[in-house]
Amino acid sequence: MTQFLAEYGLFLLKVITIVAGVVVVIVVAASVGRKVSHEGLEVDNLNKNYELLAATLRDAILSKDERKKAAKAKKKQDKAAAKEESTRPRSFVIDFKGDLRASAVASLREEVNAVLEVAIDGDEVIVRLENHGGVVHEHGLASSQLARIRDRGMPLIICVDKVAASGGYLMACVATKIYAAPFAILGSIGVLAQIPNFNRMLDSHGIDFEQITAGKYKRTVTMFGENTDEDRAKLKEELEDVHALFKAAIAQYRPELDLDTVATGEHWYGTRALSLGL
Repeated sequence: MTQFLAEYGLFLLKVITIVAGVVVVIVVAASVGRKVSHEGLEVDNLNKNYELLAATLRDAILSKDERKKAAKAKKKQDKAAAKEESTRPRSFVIDFKGDLRASAVASLREEVNAVLEVAIDGDEVIVRLENHGGVVHEHGLASSQLARIRDRGMPLIICVDKVAASGGYLMACVATKIYAAPFAILGSIGVLAQIPNFNRMLDSHGIDFEQITAGKYKRTVTMFGENTDEDRAKLKEELEDVHALFKAAIAQYRPELDLDTVATGEHWYGTRALSLGL
């Protein structure tokens, strides 16, 4: 009896630790998702930033006379540019760094709202995207925000330095053009579900798990119950349906893409992705 109580206590401690860990992860994820500033947009004039860098470099490498000549030429150039300022096309640059829940989508929505409010004919949007993918509906929402730019008739350029995979590629495929670094990761057009199952461990300690549902498929596979072949088959069916929606979304914007070749869940580096038409 004492041994049983000791084993049961150890098992209970393990379960509490696992549950506590899951709760901590959920709380942290939720808190990250809430960290969205509503105070307004932070806007940087990239032209001025680059001009400042160039001026700093010129000051370091040019002689005094050369700096005077360069300053005079720059002043003349700025004067001419000022006359064209109101009609010159503009590029709006948006940064999106994704996570599993695409928690930056709230900021993205506000940024797109602002751009569409002030954009005129000839303007374009450049999105610097880094996204490994994650939850389907969150990344679908992020993709739909970018689609608003396309629907407006504006050119949408997406630049990928590191990764735009799975849900990240769902966003990237909306672009008019995609520019990627040679070793950036693209693709991963697939759907994944994975979950641990503790049923045998519970059973070995004499612990029952009850799960009551209304609706045959309210719950398919579960962490603590006994999963059946029917449960797994239903989950597989649901994943296939999401995969079909994923491929349809890509085909809408990249109809020339051979989805039988690329929609396998594989990912490719930029150079290979280019040859595949991604």
